[in-house]
Amino acid sequence: MMDWTDRHCRYLHRLLSSRALLYTEMVTAPALVRGGAVHLLDFSPEEHPVALQLGGSDPAELAEAARMGAEAGYDEINLNVGCPSDRVQSGTFGAVLMKEPALVAECCAAMIAATDVEVTVKCRIGVDDQDPEQVLPEFLARVAAAGVERFTIHARKAWLQGLSPKENRDVPPLDYDLVQRMKGLFPALHLSVNGGISTLAEAKAFLDAGMDGVMLGRAAYHNPADILGPADRIIFGEDAPDRTAEDAVRAMQPYIETHLARGGKLHQITRHMLGLFTGRPGARAWRRVLSEGATRPGADYDLVEEALAQVTGEPVAG
Repeated sequence: MMDWTDRHCRYLHRLLSSRALLYTEMVTAPALVRGGAVHLLDFSPEEHPVALQLGGSDPAELAEAARMGAEAGYDEINLNVGCPSDRVQSGTFGAVLMKEPALVAECCAAMIAATDVEVTVKCRIGVDDQDPEQVLPEFLARVAAAGVERFTIHARKAWLQGLSPKENRDVPPLDYDLVQRMKGLFPALHLSVNGGISTLAEAKAFLDAGMDGVMLGRAAYHNPADILGPADRIIFGEDAPDRTAEDAVRAMQPYIETHLARGGKLHQITRHMLGLFTGRPGARAWRRVLSEGATRPGADYDLVEEALAQVTGEPVAG
């Protein structure tokens, strides 16, 4: 979810769930190793547990990027073998690597040798004309032999030619049955399912059916309060009250004020908060106030309070 799950998004999401594993945007190994873009590794300690997702196809470069991520304090290093965007393909990484399981295994082995932090893989069930029934188990076996024990499987093929990245999230049919059968074939592996899952009830059904984990991306981004707010109770069994959107907005105040004091802009944070009240009365007004006002010079947390009043009906503190 490039350009979406940045550090501000993750901080907000952590306020809603203390247990869900959060992922960075995909960071390319060349950007870190050759480009010196170490700022891409910045995150707040409050985000833990958080995984660094890397893109790349050069074993030595990925090993160095993994080492950098481990030194930065990430809890997991994830290799993306699922992103179908043109930019990613041109760099010979992402979903195109489903065609080269031996190279993926070599990359993962190098990353594992370079760090003590767990290395995981996110993949598709196949690409283009590949037969997922053959490709996926062969891919899992080859990469697992290199030492990877945890995989997240997007239950769709990726079509590298002819479909846009957006269409690749919707057009290829989902094959959850295939992913679930992989758990039977590889019982020792930790397997999570991803793709098209939009509610906690759906996520829990997969867990109850034997999957080890469930990854929710866009659903959690666009409706974070309903997905993440009850997750600690429903998914992780914690005896604690659900965290609400209002709780998160008010808890963001110190973070926002610190960001602004360091020269940041309000919209860099509030763009991730627009979906907090999805489906609730006042949600449209909440989005309008933030969308129209957050880019204005001098915009600060007072604007967030003004937007919140559109939902709660409470007067803005003077």
